[in-house]
Order: sequence, then C-alpha cells, then structure tokens
Amino acid sequence: MSPNNLLMKLLIVVHHRFDLWNAPGWFAPRLRSEFPEIEIVHSESYDGIEDDLASAEVFFTFLLRPEQFATAKKLRWLHAPTAAVHQLLFPEFVNSDVLLTNAREVHAPVVAEHVIAMIFALAKKIPEAALLQQKHLWGQSEIWHRSSHPREVNGATLGLVGLGSIGRHVAERASGLGMRIIAVREHSEKELPHGVQQVFAPPDLDQLLSQSDYVVLAAPLTAATRGLMNAERFAAMKSSACLINVGRGPLIDETALATALRSNQIAGAALDVFEQEPLPSESPLWDLPNLLITPHTAALTDKLWERHYALLSENLRRYVALQPLLDVVDKQKGY
Repeated sequence: MSPNNLLMKLLIVVHHRFDLWNAPGWFAPRLRSEFPEIEIVHSESYDGIEDDLASAEVFFTFLLRPEQFATAKKLRWLHAPTAAVHQLLFPEFVNSDVLLTNAREVHAPVVAEHVIAMIFALAKKIPEAALLQQKHLWGQSEIWHRSSHPREVNGATLGLVGLGSIGRHVAERASGLGMRIIAVREHSEKELPHGVQQVFAPPDLDQLLSQSDYVVLAAPLTAATRGLMNAERFAAMKSSACLINVGRGPLIDETALATALRSNQIAGAALDVFEQEPLPSESPLWDLPNLLITPHTAALTDKLWERHYALLSENLRRYVALQPLLDVVDKQKGY
C-alpha cells in the first residue's frame, strides 16, 4: 500500500511540443473520480519525476530512459499512448517482467481513414487539382495527360505490408470499396483477416509489390523492417503503382524513393511519416510533384483523448481485478 493507504500509484507524464499529444486538464481528475482507490499523479514535465517514478506501479508515458527505469523499483506496467514502442525497447526493459501496453487500437481506426483518403487523393489527382486551383487554371487536360491517369479505386489491388491493428482496419474499409486486398505478414499461415484475400510471407514481399496498385506500409519499425522499401523494392513495383506510408519513416530509403518518383519508376506516393521529423525544409522530398506530404497527421482526431481514456480506464479496471490487459506488446518482438 502507498503511504496514503491508496491501492497503488499511477504516474502520468506525457510532454510533447505538439499540444494534442499532451494529456488535457480533465484527464487525471476524471481518472481520480472513477478510481478513488488509486493515487494518480500527473506531471506536465519529465523534470523532477524521480520520486514519483520510484513509487509508481503504473506509468503512462511516451518515453522511459534506462537510468529512470533503474529507479522504478515498483513499476509493473507501462502504457504508451502511441502505437510505436521502439523508443522504449532498451534491453533492461525488454528483459524485465514489466508489462507493456500501447494505444494501437486508439490510433488504428483513425489512421485507416487517412489511408483511404490518400488512396482517393492519389487516384483522383486531388493534389494536382488543388495546385491548379491556386493558379486559377482549368487543368482538365493537364490532369488527364499526366504520366498516370485518374483511375477508379473499385477493382484496384491494395497491398498491405503489415496486418496489425492499422492493416486490419485498412483492409476492412478498403474491402467495402471493392478493392482486392493482399498482404504480407510474419505469420502467413494464420487465418485471413476480414477483407484480405491472400497473405504472403515476408520473403515473398516482391510478389505483393508486383501485383499492387497501392502499397500501404503499416509495419512496426524493427531491425528487419528498417529500410524495407529500397531501390530494389521500388523496381519490383508497377510503374503505375503508388506507395503510402503510415508506419514509421525509416521503413523507407527516402533517397531511393525520391529517385523512383523523379524517374516515374512508380506513379506516386503519400507519406505521413519521415526518417527525420519535422521534415527539414531543405529535404528534396518537398519538391517532388508526385509526392503528397502530410505532417504526421494521420492519427489526429478531436476524439483522441476520449479514446485514450476509454482504453486506459478499461485496462485499469482489468489490472486491479487481475484480469488480462488489452493491447499488450510482445517486447521481444517489438509489437
């Protein structure tokens, strides 16, 4: 028991330069009202958290450094309000008994909507039309005579690289649009998710690339997936195909992508994540006419913190009741 006779301590530390990623003022008070038996400490800074971290059993955070973990003697569960957890997977934490959960089901439905929006934007040449509008130009002929024509989404083949939460939600939505969906995942022998018609093992990625009109990267960042899309992989894609990345920036060799887009080796791309964020102003990616850039906005929603609250509160109820938690991460695999 903690000194004030409460059941345990939950420490919330989520500090980010982008205000939406920071827990709103109502978040901790609402938790205290629902869980009066839990001591809940909310800090808006990582500075001076050592004492609270030393006595916390549950930690809600983006980041945990090895030296901080060494002092967190009572820590039993860490919840990350992100889908990606590679930033937490240092050896001491991976090899510990501390549970790790993430927010993949918070973000996945929202990111899936963004993927569908990018598919339509690329298919219907929306970015080109927006640029022509700014110039007051009626560009019907120009849009039609570009290297790739406007096209129908119905009947197109969508190749999913990764069938985790995001991939499954994308497949569900894309199947409703009449798309043929194929995928690559580590365990290709598992039952096919809703809407997916064929699954390849990772060594057969080129087979997926050669068939796909749209390739969506939704894989976690691991040693095996870093630099996954390189010059050889772009060569395996159709010249009419488009690439969409909502996973992590380092999944792509950005220099190779720029070369493939410049030479029209592939028709287009839409990137929401980048190797360096914010994307530097001098990056050559900004000036590629067949690349649509969104500034890591795929997961943005005005319902974000309600979604975070629903998951955390449900998992707190499960934790106190000694029931299995939702969205547990396999720390050894990294997802």
